[in-house]
Amino acid sequence: MNTPFRLDEHRRRPQPPLSAPPDRYFEQLPQRLMQRVQAAEPAAPLAWGWVAALSGPVRTALASGVVLGGFAACFWLSAGPAAPVAPPDSLALVPRQEMVQYLLASDQRVSLTDLAELPAATPELLPADEYLHASPAEVQDALDAQPLEDAYL
Repeated sequence: MNTPFRLDEHRRRPQPPLSAPPDRYFEQLPQRLMQRVQAAEPAAPLAWGWVAALSGPVRTALASGVVLGGFAACFWLSAGPAAPVAPPDSLALVPRQEMVQYLLASDQRVSLTDLAELPAATPELLPADEYLHASPAEVQDALDAQPLEDAYL
C-alpha cells in the first residue's frame, strides 16, 4: 500500500537560484546559438533530388504510377512460361494409319460425334472431300433420324 504524500512535509528550494547567470548571458545567447548552428552546405545533387522539386500532387501521381507499374511487372513476371503452342498443321504431319492405330489402342472409345466436333477445323486444314465421305442419301437419312422439336416449327 502506498504511503500518503503530503507536500507540506517536504522542504522547498531556497527562493534565490543556486547561482546567478553570467553577465549579459541572455543578450549573448542568440548570437552564440547562431554561431554554433552552421549553414548547411548545399549537398551534392542526389539522383533523386529532382523528386523534391516536384509539387505534392505530381509526386503522389508518380508514386502511384511506380507502385502500379511494380505490381504489373511482378504479375507479368510471375506468370511463368507459357505452354508451348503446337502449330496448327502438326496433326496433318502424322500419318493417318498411325492416328488410327493410336485411337484403336487407347482405352477410351472415340465415337463419330467426338470426331465430328472439331471447333478449330478450317477449310485449309481439313478439306471437305477428305473429311466427309457421305452420299447425299446418307446425309438425308442422318437428318431424318434427328428428333424434331415443335418449338422450332
